[in-house]
Amino acid sequence: MKKYLIIALSCVALPLIAVSCGNKAKKAAAEAAAKAQEDSIAAVKAKEDSIKMENKLAELPVEPVFDIITNMGTITVKLYSKTPKHRDNFAKLALSGYYNGILFHRVIDGFMIQAGDPLTKTDSLKAKWGTGGPDYTIPAEFVPEYKHKKGALAAARRGDAANPYKESSGSQFYLVQSPEACAQLDGEYTVYGETLTGLELIDKIAGVETDARACPLSPVKIITVKIHEEK
Repeated sequence: MKKYLIIALSCVALPLIAVSCGNKAKKAAAEAAAKAQEDSIAAVKAKEDSIKMENKLAELPVEPVFDIITNMGTITVKLYSKTPKHRDNFAKLALSGYYNGILFHRVIDGFMIQAGDPLTKTDSLKAKWGTGGPDYTIPAEFVPEYKHKKGALAAARRGDAANPYKESSGSQFYLVQSPEACAQLDGEYTVYGETLTGLELIDKIAGVETDARACPLSPVKIITVKIHEEK
């Protein structure tokens, strides 16, 4: 009798298990379909955003001028036409708001001031400041006439051992305060722009009090980087 009862219960349980598995499969299929739709919408939006950005870049002059607006003042820079990869990359990041809220994380009085690391938006990541950026590098564009003069805009990069082709960081840049101290960098780091106004602000930022890692004790923040508008 017990044997038949067990068989009977098993026969009842099997359809329940089948129904449960069927419901899980339907749910998984629905979730997969929803995810696929989200991915498709995201892909379309990304394509549209890319086209819009390409159009914006195409409308810029060959040597566009940008305002780097900080909490200490504004530095106006011109990007060079003979370094098109760096010019277009900086312009794209600026127009997309990438630099908004980023700090000058390394400033050395008598040398240069450096920014462009998105990790500096997060205080808890301070130990990693100086290592962040997009997941790409930019091929070096060395132009002999572009020197590390006062106010030169140049691309930071990893050292030669890890970076034999001297490829530039995807977002980090520095502004020269001392051409004498930075002369050794000519032909080693890509210079792709120059300061038009704000040389005194570079001096001011370079002179702020810093910690042992040359990071300002009081944040020097980039509020935004935007196309310069003549007043």
